[in-house]
Amino acid sequence: MKNDFVELTEDVSASPLWNHDLAPTTIKERTWSTWNIAALWIGMSVVITTYTLAGGFIEAGMNWWQAMLTILLGNCIVLIPMVLNAHAGTKYGVSFPVLCRASFGTKGANIPAILRAIVACGWFGIQTWIGGTAIDALFTAIWSGWANLDATFWGNPLHTWFSFFLFWGIQVFIILKGIEGIKHLETWSAPLLLGGGLILLIWASSKAGGLGVILENSSALQKQTNSFWTVFPGALTASVGYWATLSLNIPDFTRYAKSQKSQMLGQALGLPLTMTAFAFIGVAVTSATMIIFGEAISDPVKLIQKFDSAIVILFAMLVIFIAQLTTNMAANVVSPSNDFSNLNPKRISYVMGGLITAIIGILMMPWELMASASAYIFTWLIGYSGLMGAIGGIMIADYFVLRNKNLDLAELFKTDGIYSYSNGFNWRAIVALVVAILPVVPGFIRAATTPGGQVANPNLFDTLYIYAWFVTFAIGFVLYLILMKTTSKN
Repeated sequence: MKNDFVELTEDVSASPLWNHDLAPTTIKERTWSTWNIAALWIGMSVVITTYTLAGGFIEAGMNWWQAMLTILLGNCIVLIPMVLNAHAGTKYGVSFPVLCRASFGTKGANIPAILRAIVACGWFGIQTWIGGTAIDALFTAIWSGWANLDATFWGNPLHTWFSFFLFWGIQVFIILKGIEGIKHLETWSAPLLLGGGLILLIWASSKAGGLGVILENSSALQKQTNSFWTVFPGALTASVGYWATLSLNIPDFTRYAKSQKSQMLGQALGLPLTMTAFAFIGVAVTSATMIIFGEAISDPVKLIQKFDSAIVILFAMLVIFIAQLTTNMAANVVSPSNDFSNLNPKRISYVMGGLITAIIGILMMPWELMASASAYIFTWLIGYSGLMGAIGGIMIADYFVLRNKNLDLAELFKTDGIYSYSNGFNWRAIVALVVAILPVVPGFIRAATTPGGQVANPNLFDTLYIYAWFVTFAIGFVLYLILMKTTSKN
């Protein structure tokens, strides 16, 4: 409802903490409906990394329905901080880094913002690399000479690099169009993405003898003998970690929502079911390929190359192209653009922040981050979830418990206001962040130095790491409240 909104009335445009992109949205700018929010999540969830997520769980030792339940549970869990952090964005029209000023301080907010931005840059690179492989496969299918550009550079043929930078360039063009372009991109692409996934499932079912036959044969994907309870903790944390990033910066989107009902209902409808449904399509189709082709093909780009029809290949690659594009533009550009802008609002705009993201995304070498499915799950997803959990716990404790959902909008943009604390830093939030992360660091180091990320004979620190998001969220939440309530606020 409109009366739930708070709008900035004081002119703070002269503040070094203000620019047009970080300024709270006006009530007139809050136009995103339930469908727009739901479409945002459909567009972000229907992506190749979702398609292959459950396959990684099955390869680790789960069966298909255990993998589906784990993903559904993980997304229902992460939906809770998602909706909670979204509240401030909808009520006050503020973005993630501006909201962080309330808990971390006007300068200290850059700490959680940059941590979030670095993870987004890694994801931007990963999704760009996958999108580039789709373009590469398409060009190879329609022009035989494309594959002849096979001179190897940094472990990959030249035509793969051309495709990667072409997709990268297309995204840079969209970055220059701003946030409204993303809204329309997500809204119009959502039905196409859902339809494309459904068509793929129908094809696999008809070719393999029915969905029942496919699921009966899915056990063949289980290459390891780990029990469900051995794999479950890490898989659940990875499922939560998959969107732990967005659970922080969701205000970047809900600051445009029409109402709290729109953001809550849109997210509830768009996230858990879409993620689980598309992961199911990935498992079912991968299982079907064992029957149809005699081998498990978990990469949809490689699967589509098996088709003979140029029209089918063109349509399928178009769907994959849009899937990667919509996810990257929303999940991995909006947040770091605002986060980098927050470093120096007067000099770094949203667009410049997006360009910085695109460049760092290359420098993080995404082809290495995706080297193996197991390392992707147990090192990348669980690893950064520890950072995101601690930040999320502090933010929610500050906004809901300490402040009871009350913020002073103008003060968020003042260098000497109530949120400046001591020289712009709230040391209590920083201490809570560091202490919350420390228990999972030894386990992360062991996982990162173990092939595949799964440590045999785990010790206490390995166990804490497996539950990284839950551990750091709880410690950050409790410790921040203790420090804030037992020490002075300035």
